[in-house]
Amino acid sequence: MKQLETLFLFIVLMTAAVLASGCVSTEEPESMNRTTVKAGDHVQVDYIGRLEDGTVFDTSIKDVATEAGMYNSNRDYQPLGFTVGRGEMIPGFDKGVVGMVVGEEKTLTIPPEKAYGNYRDDLLTSHPIEELRSAGITPEVGTKIRTGQGQIGTITNVTDTEVVVDFNHELAGKTLIFNVTLVFIG
Repeated sequence: MKQLETLFLFIVLMTAAVLASGCVSTEEPESMNRTTVKAGDHVQVDYIGRLEDGTVFDTSIKDVATEAGMYNSNRDYQPLGFTVGRGEMIPGFDKGVVGMVVGEEKTLTIPPEKAYGNYRDDLLTSHPIEELRSAGITPEVGTKIRTGQGQIGTITNVTDTEVVVDFNHELAGKTLIFNVTLVFIG
């Protein structure tokens, strides 16, 4: 019994000595004191945007763009910077980065209503073919046109007499999947 009392006294004295020496950390663990993204923060992210079928439609990563066959030599592939909550990004992306920490990777699955909206038939317009020709536009399927008000549409159908222009965003009605890596919080 004497040995047990001696061992207990030894443990109590050693614990007191360690506490008195200042060798005990009072800081929170690293995961608890890391800054997380909140509204108003300026952030930079690397991202890969895919459709549900896996097709890459946009990325900030040069190697991914090259592999996907969408590399553009006129583009500067670098992290995308924006201010969270300022409306600079589609809503699902903007809200999806809130709470992330630098170095964290996250997959955001964004439905149409939180991306570019649902596809709207009322944004399809028909125009006489001569109207476009007189404006100097050669009516061909796939041609992008800009209205006087700045709207951008894509010609989707051409007949002998009329042209159909789609003013929906090209990603309207689509669920978007982004692989996002937070690079910087400022």
